[in-house]
Amino acid sequence: MEERLRALLVAPPGAGKGTQATAISEEFGVEHISTGDLFRAEVAAGTPLGAQVASYLDRGDLVPDDLVHRLVREKVSEAMGATGGYLLDGFPRTLAQAQVAHAAAVEQGVPAHAAVTFEVPRAVLVERLLERAQADGRTDDDEKTILHRLDVYDRETEPVVAFYEGLGVLIGIDADRPVGEVTASTIAALRAALDRA
Repeated sequence: MEERLRALLVAPPGAGKGTQATAISEEFGVEHISTGDLFRAEVAAGTPLGAQVASYLDRGDLVPDDLVHRLVREKVSEAMGATGGYLLDGFPRTLAQAQVAHAAAVEQGVPAHAAVTFEVPRAVLVERLLERAQADGRTDDDEKTILHRLDVYDRETEPVVAFYEGLGVLIGIDADRPVGEVTASTIAALRAALDRA
């Protein structure tokens, strides 16, 4: 059976992960798993997990590792069963999450072929997030929260980028360009990573 893409998107808020993830999942026929969407769905449904994560989301803080692992492990398993691959958007967000997830994936024989990071200047990220907040009515995206989220990303998630670079699977994409150009570059790089597998 043809091997399906297993990839992660590790980039700051506003870098375009969601937009690119849709194109990537369609191109490679794998499920897009967005931890942000999963958590917002849990909050909207009023589940016990949703109640636990709501306060973290409102503050722009990271959801604790144990809650994230519980949700993501289940979704990745479902995606592997359904499509034979996965596209994770927004996970892992800490070095500890990356180490645990990588060890588990290696043990199951399904490590990621690639970890993509979208590179965008900070001022552009803030501008994009403020525009999105206004367009979508997202109350968790005021300027103070946005700047806090970007600070949290720099502190907690930048080491994740270095971790995947160390594994030799990191793909850096200049995402301060038109969406179509970013998509074409990303898909070409992921195709090459899959071909090497």
